[in-house]
Amino acid sequence: MTNMNAAELLGAMSTQMADAVERAAAAMVQVRGRARGPASGIVQATERVLTADHVLERDDDLSVVTPDGRELAARLVGRDPASDLAVLRVAGLDLTPAAFASAPPRVGQIVLAVGRPGAGPMASFGVVSAVGGPLRTRRGAMLEQFFQTDAIPYPGFSGGALVEASGQIAGLLTTGIVMGIALGVPAALAIRIADTIAAGGSMRRGFLGISSQPVEIPEGQRAGLTQTRGLLVVRVEPGSPAAKGGLLIGDVLTAFDGRVLTDTDDLQALLTGERVGRTVPVQVIRGGSLVSLQVTVGHR
Repeated sequence: MTNMNAAELLGAMSTQMADAVERAAAAMVQVRGRARGPASGIVQATERVLTADHVLERDDDLSVVTPDGRELAARLVGRDPASDLAVLRVAGLDLTPAAFASAPPRVGQIVLAVGRPGAGPMASFGVVSAVGGPLRTRRGAMLEQFFQTDAIPYPGFSGGALVEASGQIAGLLTTGIVMGIALGVPAALAIRIADTIAAGGSMRRGFLGISSQPVEIPEGQRAGLTQTRGLLVVRVEPGSPAAKGGLLIGDVLTAFDGRVLTDTDDLQALLTGERVGRTVPVQVIRGGSLVSLQVTVGHR
């Protein structure tokens, strides 16, 4: 590769990063909800802004500032302390909602931390350094999924975006979950939480009291099922809803409330809303046979 080719490649990458920031920042606002300075927010839907819960130190006298400088009153719709997310309703916002990534972030993927704590956007560069979950937060709640980045979270970046090179938003950035560390709430999870809050004002979170991991089910052990993957139960908390319902270590979860399970994300997505506190059917493969159980979903 010649020096000219290398320079052209670097220039193209630099332009793409700047374009990504510009695209994401067009759907971001400054959020004013605390005394020590503004934070950031993402336009998630019409007249709806998604931001970090910890940056809202009051429930009223809230406002946002748009990219074109308009200051608009905002109303708090609801909060979810477990994920450090909050939803604001802003009448007359008139901004196109952000484009969110459909695929989850991967370790090593380039991301840009983008915030709008001032009049214009700010950005820093990094990679996804870890992907994990569930995570017990400093408030004692469980966050289903998260990813960590080494991009610098400048003051006021919480509630902002972690942006892919395409300009799509991989997740909401917050430093309010674990000791100031820059974490991202994945886009799909953030949207699901925001939609739930917008519908009911709060996020009801359930739990079973198990640890599980996705596994391939050998053809000879599928007990007549066609699915090739399930969730292997590797831990059952004593006295938990799972223990009371009869789940055992070594069971392979294949269905929950009639929905097929192939990944931990499938299960976490079902442990919310109206299922919390309700007894639901659970199907497992145990010793090569299908076993049906009834488990009452606990409430965190």
